[in-house]
Amino acid sequence: MIYIGLTGWGDHYSLYPAHIKAKDKLPEYSSHFPVVEVDASFYAIQPERNVTKWVNETPDTFRFVVKAYQGMTGHKRDELPFETKTAMFQAFKDSLKPYRKANKLAMVLFQFPPWFACKKENVDYLRYCKQQIGDIPVALEFRHQSWFSDAFRADTLAFIKQEGWIHTIVDEPQAGERSIPTVPVVTDENLALVRMHGRNVYGWNKPNGADNNSWREVRYLYRYNNAELSEWKDRIKQLSKGTKDIIVLFNNNSGGDAAGNAKQFQEMLGIEYAGLAPKQLRLF
Repeated sequence: MIYIGLTGWGDHYSLYPAHIKAKDKLPEYSSHFPVVEVDASFYAIQPERNVTKWVNETPDTFRFVVKAYQGMTGHKRDELPFETKTAMFQAFKDSLKPYRKANKLAMVLFQFPPWFACKKENVDYLRYCKQQIGDIPVALEFRHQSWFSDAFRADTLAFIKQEGWIHTIVDEPQAGERSIPTVPVVTDENLALVRMHGRNVYGWNKPNGADNNSWREVRYLYRYNNAELSEWKDRIKQLSKGTKDIIVLFNNNSGGDAAGNAKQFQEMLGIEYAGLAPKQLRLF
């Protein structure tokens, strides 16, 4: 089965009636798509009340891809708000309990930063992460080109498979060492993850002196055309031969294009989802 969704549910204005409040967006989102990536968990480990609310306001068949907390992936460089790394991982795992109890956790996504290069200490850290996270399904996404260089590509894929990670297949700009190529290889017979970041080459790398907010406003500014999505239609068909389920998440939303592209891709694949939430009545 192919599940198509978006990263986050708050900013996709084309999905929502004008009068809808932020707190009501997830139920409306779940009337359009069967899966979503939770980005809030990257910035802070979410309290149980938030997760319970999200679980309760989505259909039984809905699934969440939860992004790993930034302290676990090395994005957070200042002091961690936990006494130990073990305590941090345990707090994160505890926050997943409502998803797991409701059978709505698709996987946890560990996206590592652009400076996380292919070297022994980082390979060791990946083993540590996998050990800490236990039996929870986990996807692995790199942002440093060295992991898929000619010298390391085969070993990287073998490592991902042997250690029990789900390889995250990406579509992103080819903009130097801080981007990785599309590597259409599945490593898990049950699940695969595809993340569509757009192809904005000029906006991908952060310019010197730019603040994070202004840079992120343009980084994912891209709309896929029919030919580009057709490439992925063919790839998805090939990938589906090696795994049971594929989750495709569109992240190209700096200009509000992700939802439209996701709908377009769903139509291109001829998919109609059962079990979605009922849509709100749009009066205007």
